[in-house]
Amino acid sequence: MSLRHYSVLSLVGFRLLRPSKSTDMSGVDLDNNTRTRTTLTTSKSAPELGESLTFEDPEDHTRFSSGWVRWCPTSPGQLQEAEEKLLGSLKHTYEGRYVPINSEDKLWTISLNPSQSNKTPIVLIHGFGSGVGLWSHNLDALSTRRPLHAFDMLGFGRSSRPKLPFDAELAEQEFVNAIEAWRQNMGIEKMILVGHSFGGYLTYAYGIRHPSRVSHLVLADPWGFPKKPDESDPENQLPLWARAIRAMISPFNPLSTIRAAGPLGPRLVRKFRSDMKRRFESIIDDDTVCNYIYHLNAQTPSGEIAFKSMSTSFAWAVNPMIMRATAVPAHVPITVMYGSKSWMDIDMGNELKYRRQGQGSEVNVHVSIV
Repeated sequence: MSLRHYSVLSLVGFRLLRPSKSTDMSGVDLDNNTRTRTTLTTSKSAPELGESLTFEDPEDHTRFSSGWVRWCPTSPGQLQEAEEKLLGSLKHTYEGRYVPINSEDKLWTISLNPSQSNKTPIVLIHGFGSGVGLWSHNLDALSTRRPLHAFDMLGFGRSSRPKLPFDAELAEQEFVNAIEAWRQNMGIEKMILVGHSFGGYLTYAYGIRHPSRVSHLVLADPWGFPKKPDESDPENQLPLWARAIRAMISPFNPLSTIRAAGPLGPRLVRKFRSDMKRRFESIIDDDTVCNYIYHLNAQTPSGEIAFKSMSTSFAWAVNPMIMRATAVPAHVPITVMYGSKSWMDIDMGNELKYRRQGQGSEVNVHVSIV
């Protein structure tokens, strides 16, 4: 599907990576000890298969609005329950904790295979409207040879939901600052940063500002790279009906329909994202994944509002990343991956490679369709 045929319903479009035969993304070894300043208050011993070691935070970090909770059948507990059911299929034990990034905000983080602390860790950044639970197909494979961490981005999932800037540049900077503060408080020197969709955009933005902290950037179906097509060109014009719908929904937040539906919200997600249930049926055969998606996005919007300020017509970035292709130093290796049915513009991977080749012989960009 091309971007010209993009619909708002596909915004909750979580197309995740499938485990590949080759899970070791880098041969770089790094001696570091992962740590956090979060107080650990609960622990378990001898966990069962796929069981989490969860450390409860004493504060209610999610800042739920009582109005939304009354209208929408959701709560932090229901989100946590759905996430734990998704992650319950893991073969490897995982640890969960809240990692502070400032005096008020925390990022919910899960970690696997921390004993391999001499290896450069993989860090996963999810896409728009997503959360750590939707990496469950990938976590075991990616954590086989090195530590792995995944966190709910600021304003999403179980992480803090502060009021973020409604300005494209300031919002991007806020997200990048959150990633960097998380890295510092985790005690990670360098990382292999993997970003999916909107997370791919933020991964590249982080690589621009903190190149010394990444040993490899991996962009999976990255959003926000191409420039918005010139709609004065008849080839790029949407049909009249599509333009009318876009005009009607543009004043609203991208996922406002889920919240506006109130008690019907879970049914709405099950109807329009039934494909997600099929994708996860190998690990869970009920409505858990649809419930998880609902509880992720029925909460008070925060990151969603920031994303709206960073996007135009939801599908394109206000500040297209392709215009900053050479801003990441040439020595940083980059892998761009697209799904065979991706709705992203897969030509952008080759365009990124072409633009970066002018930086010199040390440029390393690999593009693949999986």
